[in-house]
Amino acid sequence: MKNVGEAPQEELATGERSTRNRVVRSVLDHGPSTVSDLAQRLGLTQAAVRRHLDALAADGIVEARERRVYGARTRGRPAKVFALTDCGRDAFDQSYDELAVDALRWIGEREGGDEAIAAFARARIAAQAGSYREAVAAAAPEERAQALARALTADGYAATARSAPHPQQGEQLCQHHCPVAHAAERFPQLCEAETEFFAELLGTHVQRLATIAHGDGVCTTFIPNSSTASRASGASPPPKSPEPSKPPRTSGTKPEKSSPHIHNATASASTAGRNPA
Repeated sequence: MKNVGEAPQEELATGERSTRNRVVRSVLDHGPSTVSDLAQRLGLTQAAVRRHLDALAADGIVEARERRVYGARTRGRPAKVFALTDCGRDAFDQSYDELAVDALRWIGEREGGDEAIAAFARARIAAQAGSYREAVAAAAPEERAQALARALTADGYAATARSAPHPQQGEQLCQHHCPVAHAAERFPQLCEAETEFFAELLGTHVQRLATIAHGDGVCTTFIPNSSTASRASGASPPPKSPEPSKPPRTSGTKPEKSSPHIHNATASASTAGRNPA
């Protein structure tokens, strides 16, 4: 089980954290519980249990509700019980990764191998693309990588964008967490579809440099500057300015001799930048 709650640091001493986890585990094992039930099971005072439950409720781990009454109701209000929220259940180990891997394996075996898995990966990205498109479209061109990072962070990828190290000219999009890393380790089509989507979304070729699924500490994508991307795509350079036309020679007129000073200046200009012979 993961440690639950985000209480201030001074409150998260080892004993405090351990007791709070015991409270959550007891609710998981026995279902919705009253303060009295928890105090009796854990050997705590009801005041201590309430303090932990208040902190867990503030963090969205548990919630208070009325106990269900089966049969005839007695007089008075039913006792309040505390139950785990979806967030609280997520604090415990889940089998979602194994389920995803099994589902992808089934798709590959029954529906067409790697191509079927790639099609699924692209369809999955397309279904989630709306919020990303809105975020990037609303940003200025030079801020699109930052906008994409914020949208990814909202979906749990803990993403950042920063200038790429020299001599690269562009930005690095870093995803410090990957919710599907275990499945992507078996099926790289998930990473490939994401990379394709980033390129389409940003309107430029991008390069995936590292992935958590392959054992790297972070998923890193290089996004070149627009000018760099244009050169890489083979765009032709801008046309050179035409040379100034020479004045026409008049019939019967001898060409004037160039001054030695002018000749030397012209030679110097034409050899500028060359190494000496």
